[in-house]
Amino acid sequence: MNKYQKATSFIEKYYKNNIVINLSPSYGYRSRCEFGYKNNFYTMCSPSGDIIYLDTFRVARPSIQALMPKLLNHINKSNVLKTKLFQINFRSNRKNRILVSLIYHKLLDDEIKDLADIIANILNISINLRSKNNLYSTHSDLLEDDIEHLETILYQTDQSFYQPNHFHMPEMITKAISYVKDPKDLLELYCGSGTFSLPMRKLFNKIFATENNRQSIRCLNKSINEQNIKNFFHARLSAEEVSELFAGRVFKRLKGIKISDFNFSHVLVDPPRAGLDKDVIRLISKFKNIIYISCNYETYERDVKNLKGFTIKNIEIFDQFPNTKHLEIVSLLSRN
Repeated sequence: MNKYQKATSFIEKYYKNNIVINLSPSYGYRSRCEFGYKNNFYTMCSPSGDIIYLDTFRVARPSIQALMPKLLNHINKSNVLKTKLFQINFRSNRKNRILVSLIYHKLLDDEIKDLADIIANILNISINLRSKNNLYSTHSDLLEDDIEHLETILYQTDQSFYQPNHFHMPEMITKAISYVKDPKDLLELYCGSGTFSLPMRKLFNKIFATENNRQSIRCLNKSINEQNIKNFFHARLSAEEVSELFAGRVFKRLKGIKISDFNFSHVLVDPPRAGLDKDVIRLISKFKNIIYISCNYETYERDVKNLKGFTIKNIEIFDQFPNTKHLEIVSLLSRN
């Protein structure tokens, strides 16, 4: 049984309509890639744990594929750059601007910073040099991503989560937006840098979004300030802390935001693969409409089973990671 059959067999217990599966190209889709560095090559681990040596990576966006051997050549020609280098990460935006992170087990001195500046200019990229408690950026350490048809500019750092599939990311946002009927205010948990909620700002009267990652909050702040968004409020809270907030706990991090000022018609959750814990399930069960973005159909089924009194109204599958066991789900659950 393949992953599509497994996922649909779970979902069909709760949803009787046809389940649309959106496919992705098998290659050239990843806009975020992470590699080790060893013996003058990029490295990855095979499922069996063996080291795979690479000079490029067909799954990456074409802009990253083209850059990888050029950057590797520059690194391998310089003992300063290659010594104590253990990780190389790539991020590309929709306009093929690339942020590269070179991560070291050594201090960053002026010589390595000067070399990074030179290579960044030659290859027309941005480079972050990182070591313990140390960061040097040849340009901004943030990567801007303009989702033009959604009139939204998003930001990411090399330490924040960002949807990696170049093709499916905007499609998933558009699909989630299409599920929204009779909007009032929106609560979002696990908001990241605002990938879903920032494009929804024109649908809802007000949005309150929460996220525990400091780098994601930093990116979210930049989007809000640069686009002069007035109806978007946020706080650095974990999903579990939001449950405590609704139970009456006071957080200084709210900075004057009052939950009583909102009239939530929808809640949006996009949790990690572990899904939702019991406290979060209990919290979101208080809302009429739940937009649930899931990256694990097994924990999704468990959570839907625990959301007593809710029915899946709309659902689609997005194969964000072809040739792997993973699938992404975009769904709307409404109270019966």
